[in-house]
Amino acid sequence: MDRSPTPSGGVSLDPLSRLALGVLMPGFSGSTAPRWLTRAVADGLGGVMLVAQNAPDLETTRALTAALHAAGPVLISVDEEGGDVSRLQAGSGSALPGAAALGAADDLALTERAGAALGALLRATGIDLDLAPVLDVASEPTNPVIGVRSFGPDPQQVARHGSAFLTGLHTGGVAGCGKHFPGHGATTTDSHLELPRLDVTAEELTVRDLPPFHAAATAGLDAMMTGHLHIPALGPRPASLEPAVTALVRTLPGGADRVIITDALDMAAVSDGDGPGL
Repeated sequence: MDRSPTPSGGVSLDPLSRLALGVLMPGFSGSTAPRWLTRAVADGLGGVMLVAQNAPDLETTRALTAALHAAGPVLISVDEEGGDVSRLQAGSGSALPGAAALGAADDLALTERAGAALGALLRATGIDLDLAPVLDVASEPTNPVIGVRSFGPDPQQVARHGSAFLTGLHTGGVAGCGKHFPGHGATTTDSHLELPRLDVTAEELTVRDLPPFHAAATAGLDAMMTGHLHIPALGPRPASLEPAVTALVRTLPGGADRVIITDALDMAAVSDGDGPGL
């Protein structure tokens, strides 16, 4: 990465390096921003991803995000779904019900209120983007990675509740990212450990897995996360690295301008296989 001196005594990046920084969203260790991170933010880093160790309590999290935002215009995100998946309340457990409970209650107003409460919490801690809602359809009971993170096994139910949750996040003041496109709910393999293969036709995918993503896109979804799963009907590579999948995201309402984020690149599904740089 080429750094050249500026008249003020700082450094400036070459255009290619700045473009590369603009599409990265790294994590980091600790609950204070390391120097390399604030410098990268000042140089144009696109985003920062928080996990539980970065957010031991709300006050520390707020101080951290304030320091990052002061360094430059950066998007701060967190993987906060409520229920079993919580980073800000990892020690005590989330105060909010998870997607499966909300889907079982089947009260859209309740789901929207839960999303609004979560959005308000994230907004208060200085977070910009929540990596939720989960829009996977829980069509495979033995799925080891989605399970209760889904609003249910029915595509239309997931579509309704995913859209309601997104509306709540917006009310609370944060953006939402749907995941894991084009649908991780039918897999039997944990993509944190290896690459799942989903042998499904494009037509089956369209009928079963895509409706929640289409509904959330129509409701104003801000970003889409692609999943680490191989769907041969869509292309030869994992969905998160497959150009045809990116093109499919773009066909959804508002897709031309929607931010597309891959799932974590250190997950064994891709880090032990193709690798993100290939």
